[in-house]
Amino acid sequence: MRQKAPAGTGPSPVWSGHPKGSRDYGRVLAGLACAGVATFAQLYTTQAVLPLMAADLDITAAEAALTISLSTMGLAATVIPWSFLADRIGRVKAMMWGITAATVLGLLVPLSANFTMLLVLRLLEGMALGGIPAIAIAYLNEEVSKAHAALAAGSYVAGTTLGGLSGRLVAGPVGELWGWRSAALAVSLLATVAAVVFLVLVPRARGFVPAQAAGLRNAIQTLAAHLRNVRLLAIYAQAFLMMGGFVAVYNYLGFRLSAAPFGLPATVISLIFLAYLSGTVSSRWAAGLTTRYGRRNVLLAGLALAVAGLSLTLTPSLVLILSGLVVFTGGFFAAHSIGSGWTGAIASTGRAQAASLYNLAYYLGSSLLGWAGGLVFQAWGWGALAGAVMALACVTAATVAVVHPRAEAAPS
Repeated sequence: MRQKAPAGTGPSPVWSGHPKGSRDYGRVLAGLACAGVATFAQLYTTQAVLPLMAADLDITAAEAALTISLSTMGLAATVIPWSFLADRIGRVKAMMWGITAATVLGLLVPLSANFTMLLVLRLLEGMALGGIPAIAIAYLNEEVSKAHAALAAGSYVAGTTLGGLSGRLVAGPVGELWGWRSAALAVSLLATVAAVVFLVLVPRARGFVPAQAAGLRNAIQTLAAHLRNVRLLAIYAQAFLMMGGFVAVYNYLGFRLSAAPFGLPATVISLIFLAYLSGTVSSRWAAGLTTRYGRRNVLLAGLALAVAGLSLTLTPSLVLILSGLVVFTGGFFAAHSIGSGWTGAIASTGRAQAASLYNLAYYLGSSLLGWAGGLVFQAWGWGALAGAVMALACVTAATVAVVHPRAEAAPS
């Protein structure tokens, strides 16, 4: 007979999770990888066609960029509410609701009658997508054996990198041929296929214990408990600082490459997003190494790689700059895959909320530091921006090293 667990504590004490190599373990990983593709392809749908959109709708570049900003803001604003809903109705059901709603809204985006409608749809799409990132990590920690939870989280992050990359690579060529509406439709169709595969593959939850309805006071207490946990705070700081630096690098490296002495055309510059593939590989590779070296050491190694790669972008050689971007991206996603999966391992209760706070910090960093990096770049150039991002990585590494001492380096 299954033992009762306190509401919201996560997996049942009699359930140890799907072991690596089992059929359902494979379905969990494949299903969540598809969820990552569906989520992040849609989240950044318009990024590759912003100039086309600005020309077609007769709006400024900053206004066109709102289609990205409002989508990510919507996601950041709803990750915590979605996590509480998932505690009540179940992780799988919440993810199904979110991914279905986002897909329907994404298919409506190309039909926008005006710019205001487009922005509203993008905001709602982001809010629906908030039901995936945090819940996915909580689901992994409840359904996969503890020994392989970090590897499973790495597989999910790999799916998110493929999603972000595929959305940009599909939208660019389609938009150039048939316009931004066709590009948005093509990405939405891609996301629809990925969402259907997710719905078919993902197995029912076996480790979930539903929480009782929690009032506002209990919700605040759950979040406050996580924010008092110094180990979680260190991981949230990593998410905020490193995602902010990552977005700043990708936002402004294109400006450097389009100027003298490189003078690269926009089509070629858009191919820098292929560096995301290094993140697809490194996120799984890093997660696999945790069973041998521990999360702390692998995360620090990822940060060191990111700094080393970014230092190469300071050179005048285009080959070294692009190589450095590949190394930087791989290091960032290695650290991100460890950090995102670690939240569920650290939090003994309210795992979905712990992961939601990670995502909130992640997207706040993207919005705030990604924008602030532009001020540094405009005032002092690429060297100053790269130096600032490397400093953020060093601060992150120091924080993690102090808060998670070497004694905790063994797999946890």
